[in-house]
Amino acid sequence: MKAQVAILRARIPTQRIILSPAEKAELIRIGAEIGHDIDGLMEVAKPATYKRWLAQTRSGRPFKAVGRPRLTQELRDVVTRIGSENLLWGYKRIVGELKKLGLYAGANSVKRILNEAGIHPSPERRNKKPALPWSTFISAHMESMVACDFFTKTVFTLRGPRTAYVLMFIHLGSRRVYCSAPSYSPDSAWVTQQARNTLMWCAEQGILPSLLIRDADTKFSASFDAVWTSEGARIIQTPHRAPDANAFAESFIGTIKRECLNFFVCLSRSQLDYILRTWVRHYNVDRPHRGRDIGNNVLQVDFRPARDGPIRCNRQLGGIVTSYTRCAA
Repeated sequence: MKAQVAILRARIPTQRIILSPAEKAELIRIGAEIGHDIDGLMEVAKPATYKRWLAQTRSGRPFKAVGRPRLTQELRDVVTRIGSENLLWGYKRIVGELKKLGLYAGANSVKRILNEAGIHPSPERRNKKPALPWSTFISAHMESMVACDFFTKTVFTLRGPRTAYVLMFIHLGSRRVYCSAPSYSPDSAWVTQQARNTLMWCAEQGILPSLLIRDADTKFSASFDAVWTSEGARIIQTPHRAPDANAFAESFIGTIKRECLNFFVCLSRSQLDYILRTWVRHYNVDRPHRGRDIGNNVLQVDFRPARDGPIRCNRQLGGIVTSYTRCAA
């Protein structure tokens, strides 16, 4: 009974009792002193289990530990070191490196060791092939990357409300924007022509696009892509329901709606076109930008603030577009 109490105390607060080979052998030794008549005395194991242990002992077969062998401290130290020194390595890559060192552990064991050490897997480690993070890819190609997307505005005509579509393009490096004229029917021919117009605008701005980001909108036809690929640009289609993948275009659309379009009820397509051209000109020339690396400055690279002269407020579109300049002294 004392041996059983010691076994139970060693396993508090565990509910399941798994005996070690030494503890089994000790219970068999104690049982032999009473002729192995353990009915009513054995509490840590059932009588049938005890009889199986006894038969195993008499046949000369040693007891084996139940479950997987515990991970040694040496293995834990090596896994932690390899994981911390190679952040882009996956679990299976680390397992292969361990085999070269004569150490063996499964991918799940490596994952558990790294989690316990506070080395959490990076997004690349969950993939079979480490991929360049999207934000890093964008940062590396901003000067040659253009993003585009559609946005809409309801126009109230004599025939009832109609949806006008606008296709916008933004150069990520300079944040300059080109917006198409609105259209009620953005078919393949119209979208293709906007691609040509945008490339001419890029040439005027000194922009050489090599990458175009767009979503999976079916309005982007094969001829639209062909115009860009003919100029050496590669088309990158963002995943479905992933607006962050086209964050620059989505941010601009939110800005133009919040700061301009939401204040107007448009009655004609020409009115909407005038509003868009006025606001985009303000966006590209006069409006300070708070984007990263812009420093809350206007987009004109050669802009120099004037410190002398009276301040004048310039208002357009009924005061929706406002900017301040200094008059020449």
